[in-house]
Amino acid sequence: METKRWAGPVLAVLLVAVAVGWGAVSRSDDGSGDGGTVDSAVRNQAPDRSRFTSPDPDSTDPGPSNPSNPSSSARAPSTPQDVLYLGDSLAMEAQDVLGGHLERSARVGSYSSEPVAGVTVCDYIQGRPGRSLVPPEDKAAALVEEREPGVIVLQFWGNTWGYTPCMEGVEWGTPEYYERYAADLRALTRQIASAARAADVPRPRLVWVQQPPDALHPERIEQVNDLYEEQAAASGDLLADGGRELRDGDGKWTQYLPCNDDEQRTAGSCTGPDGTVQLHREDDPLHFCLAPTPEGGRPCPVESPGLERYSRAVAEEVDAYLGG
Repeated sequence: METKRWAGPVLAVLLVAVAVGWGAVSRSDDGSGDGGTVDSAVRNQAPDRSRFTSPDPDSTDPGPSNPSNPSSSARAPSTPQDVLYLGDSLAMEAQDVLGGHLERSARVGSYSSEPVAGVTVCDYIQGRPGRSLVPPEDKAAALVEEREPGVIVLQFWGNTWGYTPCMEGVEWGTPEYYERYAADLRALTRQIASAARAADVPRPRLVWVQQPPDALHPERIEQVNDLYEEQAAASGDLLADGGRELRDGDGKWTQYLPCNDDEQRTAGSCTGPDGTVQLHREDDPLHFCLAPTPEGGRPCPVESPGLERYSRAVAEEVDAYLGG
């Protein structure tokens, strides 16, 4: 099987420059190490900060949080549940594909999504100092009180300050980055539970989506995925391995993979070398939409096997939970 890998830092910089929302590769200001030129590319692609919303003046800093189990049992609910999908540019492009899968399930009452390209966990936390890409009415807790979902799917690549100001001053790949990320997972979990209590509804089951491989920094996504696993175990929630069908035989990033049975039966899917399936565009190693990704993102407008594989893995986890 033929695979493609990004061989040099010059090409890597070009790729990152077009990968909207890929703030996770940003490094320190001094340009040292292998991330310096990548950092410059990310800075050049950062969105206009005048568009960011100010924090809610009536909210408070969430502070330290201790997650609590949503229930003492993992039993499935007896009635169809509404599903809410939150996340960054990967969720933005996948939202319609995931919705198509979930809406075919009799166990799903309704489906809605509020992703925003470039965000990370702290953008959905109420009371975080500084500005955010997510307005107050779309914070996770506000949406819980408004929509009363039974399941919330949470997908975050791990973006840093290059795209969202709520990570200002936290450098990618440092101990502080992972500590902050873990603390934000706990804080978001606590706020969702508190919002459900305030609305007098059952606490939603959270589905943390583990991410596919990172083309340039594979060790980063492995550590982020470990944090999702730890958080899900601590709070009695669920994991969906979004990357399970998007890795090569060694578990690493690849642009092409052998077609699965569904793709072999679908005309126009196996378009890669030697009848393989293409997961990423030539100029974008992060996103799975085979159409260009505009600034701000959008639902993917074309059939894209990578998105189908990614979304199916998430939908199957939700459906398995709802089916008991």
